[in-house]
Amino acid sequence: MNAFFEHHKDSIQFGYRCFDRILLNGLIQPFQQPERVLGFFNTYREGKRVTKRTLTEIADQFQYWLKNRSPKWGAPMLEHPDGDGDEGRRDRLLDAYFQNAKPNQVVAILKAREPARILVAIGDKDNDSPHLEYKQRWVNQYNFYVNDPHWGRMFVRMCPYFPFSARVCLNQHHWLAIRMREEKIDFQQSGNAFLRCGNPARLQELADSLTARDLLQCGQKWLAAFTPFITDKERKQAGCQHRLFFAQVEYCDNLIFHRRAAIEELTQRLLDLNRNIGQPNKITTIFGRKVTQQYKGKLQSVIEDLDLPNPVIRSHYGHGFAKQYVRDDRLLRTEPATNNVYDYGVHKNVENCPNSGPGCQRSSTTTTTSNRTSWRPLSIARNCGNWPSRPFSPVAGGSPVSSWITRDNWRSCIPWSALPTSPPGEASPRPIFTTRLWMLWG
Repeated sequence: MNAFFEHHKDSIQFGYRCFDRILLNGLIQPFQQPERVLGFFNTYREGKRVTKRTLTEIADQFQYWLKNRSPKWGAPMLEHPDGDGDEGRRDRLLDAYFQNAKPNQVVAILKAREPARILVAIGDKDNDSPHLEYKQRWVNQYNFYVNDPHWGRMFVRMCPYFPFSARVCLNQHHWLAIRMREEKIDFQQSGNAFLRCGNPARLQELADSLTARDLLQCGQKWLAAFTPFITDKERKQAGCQHRLFFAQVEYCDNLIFHRRAAIEELTQRLLDLNRNIGQPNKITTIFGRKVTQQYKGKLQSVIEDLDLPNPVIRSHYGHGFAKQYVRDDRLLRTEPATNNVYDYGVHKNVENCPNSGPGCQRSSTTTTTSNRTSWRPLSIARNCGNWPSRPFSPVAGGSPVSSWITRDNWRSCIPWSALPTSPPGEASPRPIFTTRLWMLWG
């Protein structure tokens, strides 16, 4: 048990750690080079010329297919709600469609104009051999909201233009809710959070059991269903199926308190202690990296008011950030996220998630990206890289995704606002940094 939990255990009902939102980019690798696209049409489409008309017809065929399927699925076509970047408004719009959704049901299709990388034929309309080039364009894309039997509420965004770039959005909270229903564990879910659980230890075990195979099976199943242009034969013989890559990963550490008053007092002190957290030397303390002249990423800390019970404190570094906030009155969430998993020594390809090794610890003994420490109000704990070099191989038996961190890389788990102490395995306490930093094995 770590010091923070030990100090506040009388006020804490239970805690758990799991992935929150996982965004996966999907692309068909044989279609990422114009030469291979021409080879595909020569081999599987009877040598059809790839012209402007051909590419337009492919997009039109997707539109016709969608108009035909939408009534059969009982999935209405919706326009994106007004407001820039308001995911909450979009989620509230779709809540009603998920209420009585059946497994494997497409509940709604949301059309939105977003940027995508598409294949463009440069030349006259009558040119049978135009120059093929990939361009970034703003086009109408379609978000298929699905009730998956294993992942629950999710969506798949498809671009109707060749080469059919895609995005899959999953949330482990919905995945865990289904697992707990199967095991008849009593719980209360509020969106992407659990406010009550009859067996917190089992909840954590289930959260740690997530594997890369779980991500792949779900993503490839729905991407194949929403890409009618490609046949099953072409997927098998030409390898024309979407491969999945991490676009954004969020990992949350959740503490559920008995009363709101306790968490109110804690978070107010948290904000008071960290109003100057945006200074470069403090950023270095949080993320465990020096800020040098070669650094070119974002570097700032902000306190935001996002219509939550308390302000959100967020710190940016490189391609990621760490934030802490209170939701549903009693839940304190610490959430690091990254838009580039290379910062953590992990390949973007989901198939190359590291297999579990001898040094990896599972369940509650695993050091996670948000390690709770300190008897003082915790601000944000964040793992920042320094992951051990391990061979990456395709998932065979399925490895715990949350076991990417080992006891050997404890220095990567650094909390905000703490006191000096010793790292694991050292005999006597000693300061590690001159600032208020406490490194403690969770």
